[in-house]
Amino acid sequence: MNPTLYTISVWVLPVIIAITFHEAAHGFVAHRLGDDTAYNLGRVSFNPLRHIDPFGTVIMPAILLMSHAPFLFGYAKPVPVKFGALRNPRIGMVLVALAGPATNIALALAAALLFHALDYVPADAAQWFADNLKNALVINVILAIFNMMPIPPLDGGRVAVGLLPKALGLPLARLEPFGMLILIGVLILLPLAGSQFGLNLDVISAILRTMTGYVLRLILIVTGNA
Repeated sequence: MNPTLYTISVWVLPVIIAITFHEAAHGFVAHRLGDDTAYNLGRVSFNPLRHIDPFGTVIMPAILLMSHAPFLFGYAKPVPVKFGALRNPRIGMVLVALAGPATNIALALAAALLFHALDYVPADAAQWFADNLKNALVINVILAIFNMMPIPPLDGGRVAVGLLPKALGLPLARLEPFGMLILIGVLILLPLAGSQFGLNLDVISAILRTMTGYVLRLILIVTGNA
């Protein structure tokens, strides 16, 4: 197979599954806790077309990749949730937010466990399956760790808003309209600006990479792949 086509073939499926399951999990938990907004809009679905955001899922990651940005990230179409419709809005918001990252960790565990089944895959397809599983493991852990950053509208931001006292949670919640700009600033613009002056300001990315490495190693140990 053409090397470029092969690379695409072992990345597309893990990315689509990770994003689709992450977003569907948000909608499913919201539905179970009393808010049918996402369910009625068809967002509790494993159809990736219902969750892909043209800019956040395709264009932005492509631009960052081609510009050799210090951190590659993107986002799917947010699942609409009316937190006031949840039976317990404060705790419900936390559970809905945690559903996405928790699902990604579950998918990462499943991918790691499936490494043990590679002996039963035909030899000519084993490498392709192994590369898909490896990428699924990495992508899901990165997605979970990244989304748990305590900045709204990321899942970690909403968890923080739900758990913090109102005096701290409300000011944090007010940052949500500016959350994506803050992320772009600290993950991309700040490191690029620092590089112009010979400074390493890529602190957040370094923390995320370190945490991702720890979680990956833990999953490999738990699943008997260490």
